Amino acid sequence: QQAMREQTDGLYRSSVIGKWHVTAGDAFEVPEAMGVDHYAGLFSGGVNDYHRWRFTTNGMTTTQNSYITTALTDLALEWINSQEQPWFCWLAYNAPHSPFHLPPNNLHYQGSLASDEASIDQNPLPYYLAMIESLDTEIGRLLSSLSSATLENTLIVFMGDNGTPNGVVQSPYVSTKAKGSLYHGGVHVPLIVSGYGVERQGEEEEALVTAVDLYNTFLAAAGLSPEDNLDSQSFWPLLNGASTGGRTFNYAEIASNRANRSGYTISDGHHKYIHFNNGTEEFFDLDNDPSEDNNLLEQSLSSSAQNALNTLQSKAAEIRQ
Repeated sequence: QQAMREQTDGLYRSSVIGKWHVTAGDAFEVPEAMGVDHYAGLFSGGVNDYHRWRFTTNGMTTTQNSYITTALTDLALEWINSQEQPWFCWLAYNAPHSPFHLPPNNLHYQGSLASDEASIDQNPLPYYLAMIESLDTEIGRLLSSLSSATLENTLIVFMGDNGTPNGVVQSPYVSTKAKGSLYHGGVHVPLIVSGYGVERQGEEEEALVTAVDLYNTFLAAAGLSPEDNLDSQSFWPLLNGASTGGRTFNYAEIASNRANRSGYTISDGHHKYIHFNNGTEEFFDLDNDPSEDNNLLEQSLSSSAQNALNTLQSKAAEIRQ
């Protein structure tokens, strides 16, 4: 957001609506101090109660008593509709983060559900799905509230920030390979792009992309220069029908004191290598084993698999220098 503002001499206005989840709100680390023109939301990644939560804007924090998914949508619409020049809005919902709960009935399609904690704890999945449907409903309301002219001139990006919580994960994933893990159930998230400049419609793209690539992609969409000193690779050409683009490798890591969880992983889209801090290694053929059930290191490797493993390990070592 700061780069867009600097490259356009302040033409672009920016906002973050929703969870900041980067700092705890220290004086020099609030969104406004880091280049954001307007911030309204919460500093934490989640809330204890979706109907009662701590809301911060203009340096003031109050307690809100409205359903947060709806409230954040209202805040985004209010800010967008007030803009008279090019803008960038990062709407960071906290849903469907825990605690699991029953959203307002008009926002979901899970039918009649009990709202008591015992019922939720006994079978949390329909409540989690209701939370996702509530998010879908509110995003739909936001988009349908924008004028056709605004929609035609707006690039819309939807992305998840992590995998499904282990208590509600569904097949083919299992609880040990969900949120907080290095498996695909933890690090492979949805990315949907539509709107301005997107010439491809209803297509799936197999190219490797990671979250930091949004940085230079947004700059490219605005017709601005990329930041070459960052590990951000624009995938803007892919949206316009280019046959090449994307990364050669995707890398992720978890740093914690949980030896059986923390470590790093690297993939070329076909094979994936995981190295845990406890020394355990795993290697998967994603084309034939997308749910990562068969650790190829427990058997003899073919020459092609061995070459893929060597390449992934070498690239990981280079990244980790």
